[in-house]
Amino acid sequence: MKAPDQRPEIHEPADPAQTGEPGNFALPPEEQGRILKARAQALARRPAPPIDPRELLEIVEFELAGERYGFEVTQIRQVCTLKELTPVPCSPDFVFGIINLHGEIHTVIDLKRFFDLPDSGLTELNQVLILDSEDLRLGILADTILGVRTIRLAALESTLPNLSGIRASYLKGVTSERLAVLDAAKILSDEAILVREEVEK
Repeated sequence: MKAPDQRPEIHEPADPAQTGEPGNFALPPEEQGRILKARAQALARRPAPPIDPRELLEIVEFELAGERYGFEVTQIRQVCTLKELTPVPCSPDFVFGIINLHGEIHTVIDLKRFFDLPDSGLTELNQVLILDSEDLRLGILADTILGVRTIRLAALESTLPNLSGIRASYLKGVTSERLAVLDAAKILSDEAILVREEVEK
């Protein structure tokens, strides 16, 4: 009778990644210490202080002749679609006309003409921003409204080399993305842009 076949048991080497035991891939003690120190510094790092709301500007961004402009949200009463515009005879060419908004008559100014920018004509995207102050409301024609965004006051530059002339006089600042933030208060108080004379009958 043959003896049962006795074969030696074969044990595969344990996988250090599964057993948790150190293997040949273990980092040197110096590298482990460096990593632990970096983790400790990251955990100990204090969070950045909150930004003061007074250092932020919430802007309604719009487009004129392919350039990006903005007004502070606090200076805008309303944004509406351009419709039922009535021309004003004997007025400067930058006075686009008047609109009736909820029973109130508002003059609409075309800043492209006032800033001497290319005029691409009207489209269904044209909208009007109603600027508001204590004494006056004025509509500003925009090619299109791009949205609302928040920027930091510290990020505003005084001007850009190609932004000069009459546009620069109404400028609050320019961002690194070439967004020109206009000062609505200066526009609303400038006699050059307001039409106060009545048309003779």
